[in-house]
Amino acid sequence: MNAAARFVATVRGFAFENVFNPYSDRCAVHDRADAPAIRSATLSAILGAAASGEIHSVWIGRDLGYRGGRRTGLALTDDVHVAAHAARWGIETRRCTKGLPVKERTAALAWSVLDEIELPVFLWNVFPFHPHEPGLPFTNRSHRASERAVGEEILSELLRLLRPERVVALGGDAASCGERVAPGKCLKVRHPSYGGQADFLRQMFELYGRRPNPASVQGDLLSYLN
Repeated sequence: MNAAARFVATVRGFAFENVFNPYSDRCAVHDRADAPAIRSATLSAILGAAASGEIHSVWIGRDLGYRGGRRTGLALTDDVHVAAHAARWGIETRRCTKGLPVKERTAALAWSVLDEIELPVFLWNVFPFHPHEPGLPFTNRSHRASERAVGEEILSELLRLLRPERVVALGGDAASCGERVAPGKCLKVRHPSYGGQADFLRQMFELYGRRPNPASVQGDLLSYLN
């Protein structure tokens, strides 16, 4: 078993109350029968490809959301962008969910930037699972301090494996974690939710020395809205 497979096996083994682990849990409503296995294999393949090269950045969000990473097993990635995420690393995968693809606004904004960046960027979260309210699996909640401690241990191992040049934290919660885990290497940008869309896009494009492609940004947002 290689380092990427061992990492995913470790992540797959975690269980918390009122938390969905997409690499071991199956959603009885939306998931295909083999969804956890697909999500685990996809993450392992992407991580293996990333670890074999030089990583410019690791972006970290807070938690997986019920419209995004809960379904795909990939941070900042919804059903609409899962194939593009895999393709960035030269692999193929398929959706783990049934029915029409579900869109997530944060994912649309993140990918409107990623579509303009050719540098190798790996996506992750402080808490790489989906925390939800008790008895309400299709809600989002912030992770607890005890959950964050586990997430930081996982993130530390991920950064040792990938050795990125920089860590980009989306929002204050992610930045606090990033500064503890990667002191001197973590850069904070505004999270795109709660009115932060314009600041997020401006900061990200400035960070990577790119000019936003209005058609690309507008296309991703229209895709989300339609």
